Amino acid sequence: MDTIRVLLVDDHTLFREGLASIIDAQPDMTVVGEASDGLEAVVKARELAPDLILMDVTMPGSDGLEATRLINQALPDAVIVVLTVHSDEQKLFQAIKNGAQGYLLKDIGSAKMLELIRGALRGEAAITPSLAGYMLEEFRRLSRDLPADSGEPVETLTFREQEVLSLVATGASDKDIAEQLCISLHTVKSHMRNILSKLHVNNRYEAARYARYKGIL
Repeated sequence: MDTIRVLLVDDHTLFREGLASIIDAQPDMTVVGEASDGLEAVVKARELAPDLILMDVTMPGSDGLEATRLINQALPDAVIVVLTVHSDEQKLFQAIKNGAQGYLLKDIGSAKMLELIRGALRGEAAITPSLAGYMLEEFRRLSRDLPADSGEPVETLTFREQEVLSLVATGASDKDIAEQLCISLHTVKSHMRNILSKLHVNNRYEAARYARYKGIL
């Protein structure tokens, strides 16, 4: 199994050192880089292309929420999990909207954190249990406010794009998709860009949800 490459983003050196010790002690994970602010996080993410980014929220310069948005745009395959002291529901929703796959509070135990971030890498939502109620209430509100389907067609996906999207919906990575469809990784990424553009969504997870809602899959 490939080692999970992790980028740590936090402005407190002592916290990063402790987190790095926990991550590097795992047989399937390794820390490949660290950043102390949002701007540095964007630069390091583009340079290192990590599988997982653990992101603080409040940092000098560009904060973690903006960094999450920028990294998600540049590296849609990177899984970003926010790790913060802030239990503010607005920050939670903004982080998810910006492309985070999880939102964990720093008072979480290391074993639970590792369990949840491994779940995030499998495509699951990694949310601190005490914040789950906020998410449920938001889903209820959205279900009440969801407008009826207007029936307006989205821009048509090609057959190959539908194949790629179907595999995305199963949680397959770009590498997995390339191997299953016998195409290059570059071609997969090109199809993903076209899919996101045609469906007017920000990332692969939104694309899969939207496609199911519209009956494309």
